[in-house]
Formats: sequence, structure tokens, C-alpha cells
Amino acid sequence: MLFGMVDLSFVIVSWNVRELLARAISAAQADAADHRHEIIVVDNASHDGTVEMLRAKFPAVRVIANTENVGFTRGNNQALAQAQGRYLFLLNPDTELAPGATRALAQFMDAPENVGVGIVGPQLVYADGTIQSSRRRFPGFTTALVEATVVQQWFPRNGALDSFYMRDTRDDVTQDVDWVVGAAMFVRRELYDRIGGLDERFFMYSEELDWCLRAKQARNERTGTAWRVVYFPKARVTHYEGKSSEQALAQRDIYFHSSKVRFFKKHHGALQGEILRYFLLGTFAYRSFEESAKYVLGHKRELRARRVRAYRQVLASGLR
Repeated sequence: MLFGMVDLSFVIVSWNVRELLARAISAAQADAADHRHEIIVVDNASHDGTVEMLRAKFPAVRVIANTENVGFTRGNNQALAQAQGRYLFLLNPDTELAPGATRALAQFMDAPENVGVGIVGPQLVYADGTIQSSRRRFPGFTTALVEATVVQQWFPRNGALDSFYMRDTRDDVTQDVDWVVGAAMFVRRELYDRIGGLDERFFMYSEELDWCLRAKQARNERTGTAWRVVYFPKARVTHYEGKSSEQALAQRDIYFHSSKVRFFKKHHGALQGEILRYFLLGTFAYRSFEESAKYVLGHKRELRARRVRAYRQVLASGLR
């Protein structure tokens, strides 16, 4: 297939979510029916019959069947290297396009005034239709100390997180943002050709944050300015959040927080990264102690034991 014959390349990396993946592909095929498109699925060594399902039910889908889990980031890069579309649509396997989403995104990107836009994030919604936060400002160090830690549980509404989650802006308005959540990212090929794929040092998590930052640091030759990242709520995508990562909770915490440390080391220096790493390890030590105390007191012992095992795995990893 020659470059230019395809308007849109869907890129999906999957791991053990066969039924959700089938829904994602069906929705993508239906929504992109009036576009020349291709769908590339990378399967990271699923053991739930995903590859067999793809070959039987979706023969037109190009399948890259890995023999080991190479990670979300490397999996996306495998597909991006083969993609031929003018636009690259990275989707999680637990997403489902609302009717008209593809057309709305393509029309937005095709508009002459949006030639400087490199990445667009549609509005994400939960299964019940409520809006899922998916637009962000770049995190400062305080944000990194608070986000997804016990500190956030203590202080769920604070200035650092309000700014990070852009709670001071409306979620029904198209707007330039620092970065968008990677569950659904509509990307212009020119940007991919300019900055390359995702940084594979991030096994999963923070890779889209890093990609958007690199986009904003790169120069758009047609406009002479930095590439723009836009949140576009006129296109909607349902996101059945975390269905792959919830299968391995300790690993999810390890990947999430080690990626956060890696991002800060890469963009803010080794000192900030190491301070953040030790702080995060301290929060998991606290959680382990707290859950152990509840176990001793006889409160939901099975749950407490499971959590202590998970937190100790995080501590043993060193978040490196």
C-alpha cells in the first residue's frame, strides 16, 4: 500500500480485552466507512484468543501479533511505522467512537485555519455518558507530588490539581491545551514525521504527555510556529477506562509512577526526578503500613493483604 492511498490509520494496542477490542474495531469501521482507512492492531501476547478473533471476525484488519508484552508505547510505534494514513488515530482498545467522531475530527484538521494543529483529543466520556477529564496542563513538581498519591486522597481539591485538570475551563469548548489523554489521539502525519514516535523508555503512561510536549517544542514548517495540541469536544469517544491495566494492579502503579519519575528526569533534571522517586516510594511505604495496621485490626483482611502485597511490589521495584 502506497503512502497517500489512505486518509486515516487507526492504531490500537491491545492486551487481553478481546470483547472490548471487537467493539472498538466495529465502531471504528462503521464511523470511518466514508474514509479510505486502515486499522492496525498490535496484540501484546494476549492469552484470551484475541488474535484468533481478529483473524476470524476482522480479516481486513492488519494484525501485529507480538510473542511478548512489549508495552503500550513500543506497540504503538510498531503500528505507526507501518501506518500509511494522512492522519493517525491512536485508540485504546477499551474505547468506542460515537457516530460522526471521525468525520468531525478530519474536518477540523482539514480546515485551513488549523494547519498548525498537530494533535487533537476528542471528548472522552464514561460508559454512563458523563464526561471524563481528558485535557491537561503540563504538570509542575507540586502536581507530581500530589497526583494519584495518598496526598490527593487527603486533599482532592487543591490549586495544583485544579490547574492540572483545567477545572477553570469549560469542557464543552474547543481549546488549545498542553496535552490530551492518550486513550484517543488524532495526529497529523506531518507531526509524526517531524518528531517521530512515542518514547519507548515509557513502557506505558506519560508517553502521551511526553509526545505532546515534544510537539510543542518542535517547529511547524508551514506556520513557522510550534505545533498546537487541541481539545475538541465536538467529537466524542466512550472510554471504558483501565480495562487492560486493572488486570495487574501492582504493575499499573509501578508503570504509572515510574513513568512520572522518568518524565521529570527527562524534562526537569535528575535531581527533581530522584526527589520525586523517593517521595513516591515514601507514600507507598505509608500505604503499606496503613493497610497492615487495618489487617491486624481484622478489618477486611483479604482486601488488606492484597493491597499490602501490591504496595510491597511497588516498593521492591524502586520505581526505576
